[in-house]
Amino acid sequence: MRAIVIARPGGPDVLELRNVPEPEVPDNSILVSVEATALNRADLMQRRGLYPAPAGSPQDIPGLEYAGTVAAVGEKVTRWRPGDRVMGLVGGGACAEYIVTHEAEAMPIPAALSSEQAAAVPEAFLTAHDALFTLVDLQPNQHVLIHAVASGVGTAAAQLARAQGAVVYGTSRSPDKLARVGQYGVTHAIAATDDWAAEVLRLSDGAGVHGIVDLVGGDYLRGNVQVLASRGRLALVGLLAGRSAELDLNAVLRKRLHIIGTVMRARPLDEKIEVVRRFMEHGYAWLANGTVAPVIDRVMPMTDAAAAHAFMETNANTGKIVLRW
Repeated sequence: MRAIVIARPGGPDVLELRNVPEPEVPDNSILVSVEATALNRADLMQRRGLYPAPAGSPQDIPGLEYAGTVAAVGEKVTRWRPGDRVMGLVGGGACAEYIVTHEAEAMPIPAALSSEQAAAVPEAFLTAHDALFTLVDLQPNQHVLIHAVASGVGTAAAQLARAQGAVVYGTSRSPDKLARVGQYGVTHAIAATDDWAAEVLRLSDGAGVHGIVDLVGGDYLRGNVQVLASRGRLALVGLLAGRSAELDLNAVLRKRLHIIGTVMRARPLDEKIEVVRRFMEHGYAWLANGTVAPVIDRVMPMTDAAAAHAFMETNANTGKIVLRW
């Protein structure tokens, strides 16, 4: 089969189209004919040699999510048959013509979604849903702040929060992106300047927010602690601005705050299956009926993977960059 291979750690030019062996199918897994995948920051880090794939996943083939059709099933598989349209998360390897995944990690593609649209769902919506509803425990009418709201996870989180009936605040460094995020459910679009925390407090009449989904990290921690209401919850999902920050422990104690770090890729199989189960029970209906939808910046041929990586590194995209065979 064909695959996009990381020839060596480096820039986008190290990605090569090669023929590699087709994966074998364990008893409880399915073989998926991949039609499309979408890029994630983890793919860029893996390409640079900074984020190895978890054990059992290809180390030299990027790709954390897929959409396609079931090509074959293991002997113990009961929920899927060849020809079924599926999408899901994997530890790596989705930039290939075939991928193997556990049957319980795969999700059915809603009938209204194309393969390109479906490929933009798993990482963004599963991550956002887990952060909002498992970690932050977002309830209707609560206020939630989403940093990097124009990203794939950010646009998914904004839509899911709106569907839940929450008031959504979103930050971005790009005025052009902020001008568009209202269509994804953002009530208050805030420029990520030095005084974004003051703006959140002003817009909330000093009350702050019940929860935060932070894909930025770094110095945002100080502002996050300032704007969280009593017993508020912060889900730290990404570290685009760095891994170090100063923390006001007195405020954490006084407000009884919850600061929760999360990753998806390195979780054990049973935890990933549980994330899928919760989304299927609570969020999937919104996806199926069009209440929420993947936001796609552009679709590019898989053979243009290097160009797609280079574009993502400019941070110019709103939503996902999809690669299709």
